[in-house]
Amino acid sequence: MPTHLKIDFVSDISCPWCIIGLRALEEALVRTSDGIDAAITFQPFELNPDMPAKGQNIVEHVAQKYGSTPEQSAANRAMIQARAADLGFTMTGNEHSRIYNSFDAHRLLHWAEASGHQAALKRALFDAYFTQGQNIGDHDVLVAAAVVAGLDPAAARAVLTSGQFAQEVRAAQQLWRQRGITAVPAVVINDQYLILGGQPIEAFEKALRAIAAEA
Repeated sequence: MPTHLKIDFVSDISCPWCIIGLRALEEALVRTSDGIDAAITFQPFELNPDMPAKGQNIVEHVAQKYGSTPEQSAANRAMIQARAADLGFTMTGNEHSRIYNSFDAHRLLHWAEASGHQAALKRALFDAYFTQGQNIGDHDVLVAAAVVAGLDPAAARAVLTSGQFAQEVRAAQQLWRQRGITAVPAVVINDQYLILGGQPIEAFEKALRAIAAEA
């Protein structure tokens, strides 16, 4: 009988390493499916909670936040896009791309969990932002992603316009920060093992097998 693992994937939609980490983790779970059965729950983490609705140019943002030059930003972006491509995910960002506020997206993800559509919505949001270059703070974009994930558009819009689940998302973010999470992606397994960053498939596979053996 496969060993069951509880996986909390703490991440932000606007984080490129989060989609890289997710794709690698999912492939590692496929490779270990002979002995491991896992359930992934997506947990909220805002890298830029104060980001305005209109967003900010990505080159300007990384210059302010990390001190990167435009040349460094371009080189880093190319490296990340190559890593994503190796995992079958297309990133189309360039020097004109923008970072957007992701709080409403996290509210929608919280809502989607109960119906079992959270993973599909997470993938649709990553695609909307990184592949299509859309504003993940825009309610029309979020509703369209919900439809792609198999959710009811009217119900999704009702969640967004009502402000529902705002307290729950803020409480969850605070909980993970209290547990020591300061960067994402953070993969927490069985509430006790932590894997940080967009690790290669092989690193996730090795960790999963070791954790399952201990469990």
